[in-house]
Amino acid sequence: MKSPVLHLLRIVGCLAVLSATVVSGAAGEADIAPGTEAIRAAVEKSLPLLTAGARGSMEKREQCFTCHNQGLPIMALSTAQSRGIGIDAEELQKQVKFTADFLANNRANYLAGKGQGGQSDTAGYALWALENGGWKPDATTSAVTEYLLLWQKDLNHWSPQSRRPPTEQSLFTSSHAALRGLVTFGTAEQRERIGQRVAQVRAWLLKTPAEDHEDRVFRLRALRVAGATDADIHKAAQEVIRTQRADGGWAQLADLESDAYATGTALVALHQTGGLATSNEAYRRGLRLLLAQQLEDGSWHVQTRSKPIQSYFESGYPHGKDQFISISAASWATTALALALPAPVQPAAGPARN
Repeated sequence: MKSPVLHLLRIVGCLAVLSATVVSGAAGEADIAPGTEAIRAAVEKSLPLLTAGARGSMEKREQCFTCHNQGLPIMALSTAQSRGIGIDAEELQKQVKFTADFLANNRANYLAGKGQGGQSDTAGYALWALENGGWKPDATTSAVTEYLLLWQKDLNHWSPQSRRPPTEQSLFTSSHAALRGLVTFGTAEQRERIGQRVAQVRAWLLKTPAEDHEDRVFRLRALRVAGATDADIHKAAQEVIRTQRADGGWAQLADLESDAYATGTALVALHQTGGLATSNEAYRRGLRLLLAQQLEDGSWHVQTRSKPIQSYFESGYPHGKDQFISISAASWATTALALALPAPVQPAAGPARN
């Protein structure tokens, strides 16, 4: 007959193992699904540096809009604001107006099909920034869309003017930026030509495979803007999801580690374009990686892969020669985190008054 004491010890041991398993499982779930407060705190910690980097770039390059220091921070700030997080609203409006003025100063060149430095990438990202900032179509935006219709019209896509990976190298990124500008700000008089151009680029998107992460993300985004079928968009979204790493993140290239730029761009595209809920496990695992990689000062540090083609200057965002890709990464990471927060509840309308 078994000893009652031994039997009791075995029961206690089994309970201990079960308890450890439950605690371990709960911890794993907590890691996968970070709480609202942790997400909000990370966004609030990021915003001051994004604002400083945008302001510093505007002050030091007085007539030059940049995708990394204006376009993407505007996206992050406006998304945070939409989730009820306090931002420097006056500075956001200054950035949007600075972007609009930059385009207005080049209006004659746009109408002539000549563009500006950075060509369709700069023009497309500037229009995207205006879209995020709530800017209404005007004579300047119609001049820019006219330029986008004329620029590289002999190609079935748009191409970057220079090669500065990851943001300026992909045909899909350039095509998405230009397409988005056309669809958002095109005029009634341009609609027929825009429809023809969109159909041409859509056909190219459907038959051209993505080669790396940047391609996959922006091919997905461009397919949505180009009006591809839900089935084609779902297929492109699955291509992005399949490359998620075991750590929850994504990498720019197969031989690189997961980083905030690749992870942020993937999450935002999957949610906004691929229909992935922010409560989905894949999304929550990505958030976990972003939270883990955020530094104490609120920034994210990503190493550059680009050879510098412009004079170096300090914008106000940290990380020296890596500051431009780092502020881009931080903008995407902050946007991905903010999207996971609930939008503030709008007060119900009161009774009508006579």
